[in-house]
Amino acid sequence: MAFARCFARSESTLLVGGADEPLYQPATTKGAPNLLYYREDYFASALHEIAHWCIAGVDRRQQVDFGYWYAPEGRNAAQQRAFEAVEVKPQALEWFFSLACRHRFRVSVDNFGPQGDLPDTSFFRQQVAARARAYQAAGLPQRAGQLYRVLAHEFGGPGSLDSLRFNAADLA
Repeated sequence: MAFARCFARSESTLLVGGADEPLYQPATTKGAPNLLYYREDYFASALHEIAHWCIAGVDRRQQVDFGYWYAPEGRNAAQQRAFEAVEVKPQALEWFFSLACRHRFRVSVDNFGPQGDLPDTSFFRQQVAARARAYQAAGLPQRAGQLYRVLAHEFGGPGSLDSLRFNAADLA
């Protein structure tokens, strides 16, 4: 797998599918790998967890789940805004990875209402698109850029970031 080729040795990190819930588990013993679990065998879950990992700095990668909090579905408006503020960068990177893999990307606000309805995602979609354009202009973080190139080669996605288009309307 592309992630293992890029990071199993250099970062001592393995990507593991089949989990009930996504989780990052730093190594607990010397010489053991860090484990990045994604949900069941969902392709999008793998890309999303990888995006979080690519953003996490050295200190965050020493903490379970990078030290992030998680409030379950049913978040109030303030909790949802806080969730979305944390999710903008990883979801923008996930969009890049999805394009590299020629896989459809969908934003995730991960907060269904009482009738199974989703909150309005238009502002969040705009933020994710703006962050993706900012990454495109400035360049991807180092690990994200390395993985993007490998994924684009392996899946036949666009090799050049310049050719990508990030419009919030495409996320509807």
